[in-house]
Amino acid sequence: MANKQALRELQIRLAERMQAARTQPRGQSWLAVECRGHGLLLPLEQAGEIFALVPLLAVPHTQPWFAGVANLRGGLHGVVDLARFIGLPDMVAADVGREQARLIALGAPLGLNAALLVDGLAGLRSGDQLQPHPDHGNEADPARPSFAPTRWRDADGRNWQALDLAALAHDVRFLSIVA
Repeated sequence: MANKQALRELQIRLAERMQAARTQPRGQSWLAVECRGHGLLLPLEQAGEIFALVPLLAVPHTQPWFAGVANLRGGLHGVVDLARFIGLPDMVAADVGREQARLIALGAPLGLNAALLVDGLAGLRSGDQLQPHPDHGNEADPARPSFAPTRWRDADGRNWQALDLAALAHDVRFLSIVA
């Protein structure tokens, strides 16, 4: 009898926790990456698989930021050098090797066989590890693209630019690789 009561109490507690999990807003989670010494945050729900840098096949007559085409798990993916695409200035020495470089495939729901070339991974970040950047509440900056909506600051004072990969996947310039 005591076992039945304990089981019933456990089921009630689990049901309450599941209901609370459904009603509570989910915290935001990001994949933190490095590009030319800048910190960028890619939403985990929009990012796909992470790959080591593989040989890229150059494609003639494309934009300078289009790095080429890569075979990732048997599928051809267009590779965009993220730092060059968003125009990041160099904050680190230009002779930094590519041994830490990674390709981040866009998530399947975004509908593009594309991958982003980044200089390296910086781990995972969650909303409770970051604070809005001081300019977070200001009016939209016309120079900031729609796919770069918010900036954050971590406990060490480092700034992070969040990117919306869904907005990036629909950006006209991102889709126009022809030079």
